[in-house]
Amino acid sequence: MYESNYPKKRYEKTLSFLKKHIDPSETILDLGVVNPFTKIMEEQGYRVKNTHGEDLDLDFSVVTSSEASVVTAFEIFEHLLAPFNVLSEIKATKLVASVPLRLWFATAYRSKTDPRDRHYHEFEAWQFDWLLQKSGWKIIDSDKWAHPVNKIGFRPLLRQFTPRYYIVYAERSVI
Repeated sequence: MYESNYPKKRYEKTLSFLKKHIDPSETILDLGVVNPFTKIMEEQGYRVKNTHGEDLDLDFSVVTSSEASVVTAFEIFEHLLAPFNVLSEIKATKLVASVPLRLWFATAYRSKTDPRDRHYHEFEAWQFDWLLQKSGWKIIDSDKWAHPVNKIGFRPLLRQFTPRYYIVYAERSVI
């Protein structure tokens, strides 16, 4: 997807937030297939195991069997019909997750050729907070940032200052 054009700002913000909360000595289960950010985490000393493309709406076995102390989910939950289910099943006690925020001036993203490249949800921050709380997570820290694009127009202007991404660090007590 990003073989030659990484989302540099998003990766820098995500890595900075991850480093703030997660020590490289901890093991990570990253929801989603191996991707360029997986490699960045590994280069920073993190031990990361990714999921393999399972349908996380239906198959939770990867999260229920994982021994990882941390689960990361970077732009994953918007693709699920019911993220509550997998969030409730996570056995790790730490979660770092980011989602794209719903923009009032743009519709949700949908690829017409790739059924896995579609957003069922684009969240407002309060909705994602509520989802996490209802599934047993306590939010410890969060951040938002805009995603400017180098184009001319009304929407690109709005993207200069309208937050597009929301990231949280959450914990749960051992069940």
